[in-house]
This record gives sequence, structure tokens and C-alpha cells, in this order.
Amino acid sequence: MYQKLSLYIDGKFIDAEGRQTQEVINPANREVLGHLPHATEADLEAALQAADKAFQSWRKSSPIERAAILRKVGELTRERAPEIARNMTLDMGKPLAESMGELISCADHCDWHAEECRRIYGRVIPPRNPNVRQFVLREPIGVCVAFTPWNFPYNQAIRKITAAIGAGCTIVLKGPEDAPSAVMAIAHMFADAGLPPGVLNIVWGDPPKVSDYLIRSPISRKVSFTGSVAVGKHLAALAGQHMKRVTMELGGHSPVLVFDDADIEKAAKMLAKFKVRNAGQVCVSPTRFYVQKGAYDKFVETFTAVMGSTKVGDGLVEGTEMGPLAHERRVPVMSKFVEDAVSRGGKVLVGGNPIEGNGFFFPPTVITGLPEDSMLMTQEPFGPVAPVVSFDDPEEVIRKANSLPFGLSSYVFTNSLQTATKVSNALEAGMVNINHFGSALPETPFGGVKESGIGSEGGSETFDGYLVTKFVTHV
Repeated sequence: MYQKLSLYIDGKFIDAEGRQTQEVINPANREVLGHLPHATEADLEAALQAADKAFQSWRKSSPIERAAILRKVGELTRERAPEIARNMTLDMGKPLAESMGELISCADHCDWHAEECRRIYGRVIPPRNPNVRQFVLREPIGVCVAFTPWNFPYNQAIRKITAAIGAGCTIVLKGPEDAPSAVMAIAHMFADAGLPPGVLNIVWGDPPKVSDYLIRSPISRKVSFTGSVAVGKHLAALAGQHMKRVTMELGGHSPVLVFDDADIEKAAKMLAKFKVRNAGQVCVSPTRFYVQKGAYDKFVETFTAVMGSTKVGDGLVEGTEMGPLAHERRVPVMSKFVEDAVSRGGKVLVGGNPIEGNGFFFPPTVITGLPEDSMLMTQEPFGPVAPVVSFDDPEEVIRKANSLPFGLSSYVFTNSLQTATKVSNALEAGMVNINHFGSALPETPFGGVKESGIGSEGGSETFDGYLVTKFVTHV
């Protein structure tokens, strides 16, 4: 059975009961999985009021208490992973193995935040006057509002929830209406773990209306958003009007720099597998492939072979390596990228056309011979389409890699320590991965620079956006 859908406000699960609802669709076959209730303005206000009331006591809770609840949710995540993963594959589309992997990694996020929240320390500043005492305290910021995307529905929600709750804040979260089951499962687990009513609240609805109401409210103090650059800029501007702190993890267009001295076959195979992960619907997906001339032919041959042999289908079917795109509207967007590439002289080596059938499928696609100003080289495709171009001069490829306003993730493949150091220093990105994919662990910061975001999630930085600094001095 698919997850029952509801609102979660002040510790209560609230059914549609006359509210507007939205169909939740399986992108693999267009089956209607359920109907998601949208929050009314009264519901949004109730969620904010519940979070505000709960904050008055939760802010004083012991970090030991918070840690115990977060650790329990980690345990429940592992126990319930098969059921949650199946529902995630049903409404989001990713292969079941990827859904399971997302959940197991998220259990680690719960465990890590449970430990780290016990180490939110202030400090004592030595005074100039021996009769004075000077302290710095780190205190929870208050009621937080968060907005999470559909591509990693469990991961993106649990990152924000664990950071807010671990810091002593309360939170109202609007999850992804297209893939709501994972967020509903999170609400049930926190309830079962003993989280007090009002500390976590889940709402759904029309994104512009919900975000506007929650951010404008004088109750909310912090805004966290993961999504597109355009929407992130709008929400950051709205938050700025009310002087509210923001954490923004926005889009990217991740450059890949493959140098002649790399293990070319290994790099090509790794990158092809990573490119089709979640059908390319990953904010840190490798999206601009620059390969040095000496390695170009071998890389393209291996990369294209792996991309072309990827088994595409329903994520619940055993052996599926790539599922459908999450939305029907994404299929013509992929076609538009391909059409633009071909019109500019690009050559499609594999894929390129939508897969016929009832689902929202587009095949892994490789295109070569693209100019720098083509859509694929300047706009994030957020799908399984990969442009590959050659380069000769390392200085020139660094300039090209840094030429866009994005700066989320980047990838470098080389066996030269000198090259690795030089390029990692020069790349304008929040994350640089050299010869492997090492981002998004609980203990490492995840975030971008330039238009790819503000702040980080994960690592010791994870609580920074949820805490305020208070200086106390007395004699």
C-alpha cells in the first residue's frame, strides 16, 4: 500500500476533510497513487503557531534529549527502509536500489546530527578587566521554515529537519507535492520517536502561496530552501525584506575536467554511472564534460558505451539502472536541449529521442562537438543528457569551467598531484571532487558559491544557520 497522505500540524495527522487535493502520479506508468491535501491559510497559521508555542520549551531542551530522538529516527529509518524506499520509487521514479541507498545514508545523517548537536559550544573570552566575565552563547534562532525538492525527497528534508531540531529550533516544512511519501514517513517516525507536538510540522500546497505566507509571517526567523536558482533568488529576496536568515542550496552546472594523465577508462565508466543516477536529476550531477585532447577519443568511446548500455525502465523492476524523469514536462525540455545542440553542429552519439511508452522516459544521451554558448553548455539540463568537448590548454579549461554564474560542485580526474592542487585551488565551486565522488556525507559541508547558494548543510557548519550568537558580559 502506498503511504497515506496528510498534513502534520501540532502532532496531529490531518486528512483532506474538504481541502483541495492534488493527484500524486507514478512517473513510470502515470498511475494515480494518492491524493495529497493542500494546506489552507488557516492550516499554515496553525502550523506556525504550533511551532512558535513548541519553541518556548524546545529551545530549553537538553541536547541529550534531542540526540536521543534523532538517534531513534535513524534506527526507525533503517527498520522501515524497504517500505519507504518502495513508495519513494513509486512517486519519484528512481530505481529501488537508489531509493534504499538514499535512506541508509539518511540514517547516518540522523546519527551524526544526534552526536554533533551535543557539541554546540559557546566560549569564554579573556577580559581586559580582571573583574569582568565575558561569554559567547550559541542559541537556537527560533521557528524555521523549509522548502525541499522532489529529486531526493527524504535526504533533502531530513538534512534540514535534523539540523533545526538538533539546534533547538522548531520547523514548518513544505515538502515536494510530486513525491510526498518520504516526507510523510519522516513525520511518522519523529512522532513515534517521541518528538513533542509542534516541533515538526509538515504542510503541502501551491509553492508560491505557501512560501509567501510562511516567509512573511513574523513568527518565522529562518528560511532554508533547496531548488532552482530562480526560485531561490525570489525567496531570498522575500526573506531579505524581513531580515530573515537564509540557507540556499541552489542549482549548478557541474564541470568535469579529465586530464590526459588520468585513468581514462575508469573515469569514463565512473562518470557515466554517476551521470545516469536519478536520471541526471541531481543538483551535483556532472553536466559539462571537458576532456583533454590526448584522452578524448578513448574517453568518448568508453563513456558512450556505458551510457548506451544503461537499462532504463520502471524503478521497481529488477535490474533497472535508470528510471523515468520525475515529471512529464521534463521530457520535452530534454528534447529542446538536444534540438539546440544539433542545430549548433552537435553530434548525438547515443540517445537523443524520448522513449515511447506510458511513462516519462528519456534515454541516456551523449552529444559532442558543441560550442560554448549552446544551451547544454550554459544551462543546467537536470536530466540524462551529457555534452562532451575537448580541450588542450589547462588554463583555458579552468576559465571555461568558471565562466558560468554557478558554483556548486565540480569534478577533476588526474594522476598528477600538481594538477590536482592547481585546479582545485582555481575552481570556483563549493565542492571539488578529485578522482572520485565524495560529497554529501553527513560530516562534510554541502553547499555552493556564486549563484549556487548561500551557506552549507552537513559538517560542523550544519548548525550555523540555525543558531544566533549572543555576547554576555558582567562584573
